[in-house]
Amino acid sequence: MRQIYNFNTKWAFSKEAVEAPTSMPERWNWVNIPHTWNDIDGQDGGNDLYRGTAFYAKELEKIDLPKADRYFLEIQGANSSAIVYVNGKKLANHDGGYSTWRVDITDVLEDRNLFVFEVDNSPNDRVYPQNADFTFYGGIYRDLNIIAVNESHFDLEYYGTPGIKVTPEVVGQNAKVEVEVFVKNTKENQTLLYTLKDAEGNVVAEKETPASETVASFEIENVHLWHGKKDPYLYTAEVCLKEEEVLDNVSARFGCRTFEIHPENGFILNGEEYPLRGVSRHQDRWGIGNALLKEHHDEDMDLICELGATTIRLAHYQHDQYFYDLCDERGMVVWAEIPYISTHMPNGRENTISQMKELVVQNYNHPSIVVWGLSNEITMHGDSDEDLRENHVILNDLVHEMDKTRLTTMACVSMCSMDDPYVQIPDTVSYNHYFGWYGGDTSQNGPWFDEFHAKYPNIPIGCSEYGCEALNWHTSDPQQGDYTEEYQAYYHEELIKQFFTRKYMWATHVWNMFDFGADSRNEGGENGQNHKGLMTFDRKYKKDSFYAYKAWLSDEPFVHICGKRYVDRVEETTKVTVYSNQPEVELFANGVSLGKQTCPEHFFYFEVPNTGETNLVAVAGECRDESFIRKVEVFNEEYRLKEKGAILNWFDVTAPEGYYSLNSKIEDIVKSEEGARVFTEVMAPAMGGMMGGNAEKADMGPMMKMLGSFTVLRLTSLMGAGNVTLTKEQLLEMNEKLNAVPVVL
Repeated sequence: MRQIYNFNTKWAFSKEAVEAPTSMPERWNWVNIPHTWNDIDGQDGGNDLYRGTAFYAKELEKIDLPKADRYFLEIQGANSSAIVYVNGKKLANHDGGYSTWRVDITDVLEDRNLFVFEVDNSPNDRVYPQNADFTFYGGIYRDLNIIAVNESHFDLEYYGTPGIKVTPEVVGQNAKVEVEVFVKNTKENQTLLYTLKDAEGNVVAEKETPASETVASFEIENVHLWHGKKDPYLYTAEVCLKEEEVLDNVSARFGCRTFEIHPENGFILNGEEYPLRGVSRHQDRWGIGNALLKEHHDEDMDLICELGATTIRLAHYQHDQYFYDLCDERGMVVWAEIPYISTHMPNGRENTISQMKELVVQNYNHPSIVVWGLSNEITMHGDSDEDLRENHVILNDLVHEMDKTRLTTMACVSMCSMDDPYVQIPDTVSYNHYFGWYGGDTSQNGPWFDEFHAKYPNIPIGCSEYGCEALNWHTSDPQQGDYTEEYQAYYHEELIKQFFTRKYMWATHVWNMFDFGADSRNEGGENGQNHKGLMTFDRKYKKDSFYAYKAWLSDEPFVHICGKRYVDRVEETTKVTVYSNQPEVELFANGVSLGKQTCPEHFFYFEVPNTGETNLVAVAGECRDESFIRKVEVFNEEYRLKEKGAILNWFDVTAPEGYYSLNSKIEDIVKSEEGARVFTEVMAPAMGGMMGGNAEKADMGPMMKMLGSFTVLRLTSLMGAGNVTLTKEQLLEMNEKLNAVPVVL
């Protein structure tokens, strides 16, 4: 029988070593797996995280392993490239930091063994990702195991295969189930015992065949369907390789369901319209990086379920198998993708193919997955070209060849024309739009999708990213780009009303469920993070926008008063927003009712007299929530954004009335011919580099259309993500020139 030996504990670790050791190091640091070396420097801003090579070493006595004929080292995640040495011999290397891979170590094992990993997350032009708005944490950050098996065993080497492939097909009230296994070194007298069990463990079908018959077909009568969150029912397929006794075994849970992505009616599950409204998820955490434990995955899933989401986009790479299992169990409909992102690399084609093969092979059995994502924002630096389109066609054809049961999709960047031919390649498409944050205003989101839908009525269209950043800044007059919790709440209220009423949108995914590490970001007052999450990076605080979604998506009765961190307020009458999924809300101020409201959109707005100290209580059915506000005469500056480590802050900028400054919006500056010239002469070279292009040929048009609502100062704070910085002297010189240009009304 197969036995698994966990190999996580007490590894010697060094970033200073220059080559793989041939004996156990004496002065390295001790770490346990999962481990990352960027848990701090990958989250503190400055784009200065260590990207390079590090080594792990561990000794193992062979006597400590289970007795077996063959041994395979299993690496569930090492970012982003890794080489394995055993007893000084280089056995294998792997490019791609998010998937499982295995190495046969049988023939090199001795009585005493030295295992060494050389792991590298340094920049290159062939392994994805290389350019993206998240931290590429280095390390062996998922489990290490040694799998001990018989000479005859289920395959362990083909792209990290689980060794079993289950394909259910619902036909009427029944399901046809094909189970295929992949075996190595079988003999004539060996057999395969196939068993299907229901969720309660009862055997529903069984068949024993010669070991050479690696495909078995079954029929489940009156099949119990997997129906998303409503009923995530799972069967189990077990297969044993036998020679009188069991030599090896594999199993896979599976779900029986049908789905369709309809260009007019959206997502359809088992013949019923089943709107996909949910979130995207990055896997990292504050102070932990990507080296997660199971309890972290459990907490994430619990929070996403509390929100009421029906779908998760698992961005931008393959996630832990444990989390895909949770998606199956909790009924989440999943978009799974590879990290083919931001910048197309001609030398990276083979890596996109190998990462896609690993994604599909390793995750084929998960009923939660309905689409394979080909790429994300791959035209960030301009229109598609022939090589990029050919790469997408290869991936699209590969997926359809490997998996006849699912569809393909991809996430297009906002600036990408809906007429670009690469948009036509996958079965479905989604766009990443940030109208109302990076450019334009919130009202543009729904109409853009209406335009696409009218122009291409047979292409299912969704929104794969939308969101805006919020930290612990507050205001009663929220404005685009102010990073306040109040503006984020307003933004999502508007987007919910636009997206959730357009059923043709096959899926919508908020960017992001949680704040996440992006070490190149220095903005919002807390560097090293992207703060678009509905919750904070440490999962300790649910921003008000979390409850806006809960009001629309969750059946759990609740009421929530917004603005709990915004206590001190200067106005005589202040607006208080309440979210609830109940039909009626009543708000009390110091025990006095301010009236009852009903609202089919679940957002309730009350005008509250602001004198002295006011205790607020919201009541909705059996639910209640409390808050507190206080009248002050002067605005509390603790609530106003101050950039941490910024070259300049807004209050450092001279801004004479009637003239432009770094605090002016770009879209206003370029209304003036002189203002546009001042802005362009400084920014075009920098933006050209940020966009991966030639400075002289940089096309500012698409970028300015997206970023026009930014102030110049805010734009410069974002440019660190593109490894572009301007000096204080350059900024002050530009501000002085802008101060001489009259505002054009």
